[in-house]
Amino acid sequence: MGAAQYGRGMDLAVAPLDRGARVVVARVVDGVAVDPREHPAAAVADDERLAAQGARIVWQDARAVAPALLDAGLRLERVRDLRLVHRILVEARDLPRQDRWSRSLRGGDDGLFSLAPEPEGVAAIAAELASQEATIDGDAGLAMLAAAESMGAVVAIELSREGLPFDRARHDALLVEALGERPVGGGRPRRMEALAAEVRAALADPGLNPDSPQDVLRALRRAGVDVASTARWELREHEHPVIDPLIAYKRMSRLHTANGWSWAQRWAREDARGRTRLAIEYVPGGVVTGRWATEGSGAMQIARGIRAAVAAEPGMRLVVADAAQLEPRALAALARDEALADAARGRDLYQSLVDRGVVDTRDHAKVGMLGALYGATSGTGGRMVPRLARAYPTAMGAVEAAARAGERRERVRTWLGRASPLPPRWRDDERGAMQARAWGRFTRNFVVQGTAAEWALAWMAGVRRAIRDVKGAALVCFLHDEVIVQAPADRAEEVADAVREAAALAGRTLFGAFPIEFPVQARVVDDWSEGKG
Repeated sequence: MGAAQYGRGMDLAVAPLDRGARVVVARVVDGVAVDPREHPAAAVADDERLAAQGARIVWQDARAVAPALLDAGLRLERVRDLRLVHRILVEARDLPRQDRWSRSLRGGDDGLFSLAPEPEGVAAIAAELASQEATIDGDAGLAMLAAAESMGAVVAIELSREGLPFDRARHDALLVEALGERPVGGGRPRRMEALAAEVRAALADPGLNPDSPQDVLRALRRAGVDVASTARWELREHEHPVIDPLIAYKRMSRLHTANGWSWAQRWAREDARGRTRLAIEYVPGGVVTGRWATEGSGAMQIARGIRAAVAAEPGMRLVVADAAQLEPRALAALARDEALADAARGRDLYQSLVDRGVVDTRDHAKVGMLGALYGATSGTGGRMVPRLARAYPTAMGAVEAAARAGERRERVRTWLGRASPLPPRWRDDERGAMQARAWGRFTRNFVVQGTAAEWALAWMAGVRRAIRDVKGAALVCFLHDEVIVQAPADRAEEVADAVREAAALAGRTLFGAFPIEFPVQARVVDDWSEGKG
């Protein structure tokens, strides 16, 4: 391909030829694939004009193409993931879902690759791109969302390839400290077994299996503890010798099951460079709001008690950064509530609500804001919501409007235009009214959580750009409103500054001149457990 074939705004359709590194590439002109050629991925990557002149790479599914291009050294800066964008446009424009553009091209990890659908060729990719562009039709928000979601797919792949630095020895020591020695041949660790014995004794049930919620419920009721579940908050409402050991056992059991020795054995792997990494498979848009999910490893819920095992390697530091009160700030921005934005400016938003006399304590401010976002009508949150509504009627009116729209079975939209799915139909009776209210609580939160997810996509893309020329620096983790970058020790503070600046840029990119701040606390630490103040 000669230099004359490239130019800013150029689209290149790329489709895999096989599971290796061969691809077919074609220019896209007026929605038509022109001059398709087969290439090793390295031949595409070697052409620096792709990045220098701003060509956009278009593919059916990032996971089927991007790894080969990344392996070959191509810097992916402008991309369109047709599968992810198709899903967005189906809801946003009430279009029929097409299976060919909805399903992942990735087969199972158990050798059943043949079960994955066959990829479309470059001609079909060019035609679908033209169709998507016509559907977006100048909608600046949707265009930005399509670009952000597509780049998110690349970031997800890069995160998964890099993995999360992990210290097996430290993880083992933390588990021994929390649970007791790992038993030989399986079974419960020593401290867990001791607590299990306490629970059995307190309930006078020597054969009780404390890992069975049904058995525990029956034993509790026989002992006079009338509970509907074994939730901690419900157990705490009762006085009985079993309460403390049972709650402690449940906490240990969660750690042992979710992030214990078996978990580490499965997900902590040695990479080609001999580094131990937690293998995390990110799923962009895995939640309907646009939030990410993960497959298999449970990496979105790594227990705080073992986060010290996520440790920087020799000569490196971790930059652990999290956005303060992201969702309330996103609400202020999408509602264009300048009073709430002003309360958040330059300070802790929840404490600001106290200082302004809206509520009496910081805890009440936090619970009240969560109540407004999730539709609380009772308890502390329900009592605080009217106070917030009087102080910030524009913001509270926005989530109320979203809730009422959901109850009417209408779609609601995030700031950039991601639309909520339509609910199943409900009957015109009391049960139907309950379903309508529940869906209204979903749509109330959808607009805020989805807008926050859009900001997070822009933030990650900004971080990725900011650190790309810092040799050795890499994004290694993302958790909704938190990122971790591993960086050379002598440049870690520089990276921390770049992460903060990327957050400010993300706010300006999405919300323009609206005066909302997205402060990010970025700490340079040796391990993840040190990342919170």
